[in-house]
Amino acid sequence: MAEETKQTPKLELIRASEIDPKSVEWLWYPFIPYGKVTLVQGDPGDGKSTFLLTIAAMLTKGEPLPFTEPETLPEPMCVIYQTTEDDADDTIVPRFIRANRDREKLIFINEKEAPISFDDARIEAAIKTTGAKLLILDEPTSSLNEEDSQMLLDMMI
Repeated sequence: MAEETKQTPKLELIRASEIDPKSVEWLWYPFIPYGKVTLVQGDPGDGKSTFLLTIAAMLTKGEPLPFTEPETLPEPMCVIYQTTEDDADDTIVPRFIRANRDREKLIFINEKEAPISFDDARIEAAIKTTGAKLLILDEPTSSLNEEDSQMLLDMMI
């Protein structure tokens, strides 16, 4: 069996003068930009999942996020929420019910056939199908393969 050789990508340099600047659009200024990765990091038990679920809940009802003073209330939006730490049926959805949130706008990608990976085509399809404006991967490193997990960890360092 022939050994695969890893090819080094071609070096391509781009000068800043060749880049057209564009402004950043914000879901929640200055914390969560649209179209970018936002990491919420902390020790176990710090409340990261509760924080993320609270943000998702507010967005599904069209409520303004903390520290904002919008001129008009935001439109309710769909949020895709994936977690490996808590089950949807006994933790996530009951929290939504208690908070009187819009359960129709909180969406989960079914992982029965296969777990979600970082470059999974189902993520893009779910966003396009639902029009979701936020994708939350709660505890992503526990649901990703080793290569994807390492890529995320490398990005965090």
